[in-house]
Amino acid sequence: MLARQQQLPVWAGPTAVLLVVLLPAVAQAFSGLWRTLEPERQQLWRRLDVASSSPMFQQAARAALHYFNYRAASPSTFRTLKRVRSGTAWVNEKKGQKFELEFTIESHKPESNEERLGACSAFVIFKNHKPKPAVNITCTRLLDEKEREQEDYGLYKQMKQLKRPPDGTRIPGNLGHLDPSLQPMWDLAMVGSSYVMWEKTSQSLYYYMMQLSGVKQWTTRGDFISFNYTVLLHEFSTQEIIPCQIHLLWYPGKPLKIRYHCQDPGAQEEGSGNGEGSAETPTEIFSNF
Repeated sequence: MLARQQQLPVWAGPTAVLLVVLLPAVAQAFSGLWRTLEPERQQLWRRLDVASSSPMFQQAARAALHYFNYRAASPSTFRTLKRVRSGTAWVNEKKGQKFELEFTIESHKPESNEERLGACSAFVIFKNHKPKPAVNITCTRLLDEKEREQEDYGLYKQMKQLKRPPDGTRIPGNLGHLDPSLQPMWDLAMVGSSYVMWEKTSQSLYYYMMQLSGVKQWTTRGDFISFNYTVLLHEFSTQEIIPCQIHLLWYPGKPLKIRYHCQDPGAQEEGSGNGEGSAETPTEIFSNF
């Protein structure tokens, strides 16, 4: 008995027959190409075998915390780095470095207690030789929303009643003393300076806020507080002291609006920001990486 001949569908002409014949070969070719490219793709990012105590992770954690403090725009939730607990680092010779890390934070105020401790997880990307790293950060064990609102509004009322310090006033003083009446001004200046330090931080440069060398303007615009001051930033790699003039507008619960100018030849001289951030958004940078 002759085998029954398989019939093609009525729509299947010579082109369809050719595709049926070629598809396995095309699939095999793509599979081989992918296997060829996969090692190269894996080599783009090389994992680094470094301990979480490495200065690299400290740098990434500080940058992430600057970004967090700026975006929170809340003096009552301002936090400093306590310890990096764990992390993973990758390097790409053409693009930069990226970090995934967890670290603990604490209140900047000396009278804080264990309730002021917290923890953060962050993903940070440094572009080669460029400042302003991309940051994605989440922190827990902070003040609840109601307590934060109460503390921020209490500081806001204090600020509304403050008068501008005399010309030449340094906060804290040259001997490190901080007049309690000027603490609200210092707290708000730290929040604003966090934006500047985040924008200027790179793989090799990081900053610490040392002192307010003068308050140029202290007014209110409607409900907002308008604060113009000069801050001295200590750049640790070069040991330089960099003066930055910062102007900010603040109201509790509202995004922080900032403009600044730093006397820093050879680097980014001026930046401006608002609650939405004028810098390239982390989402855009993450998608490019």
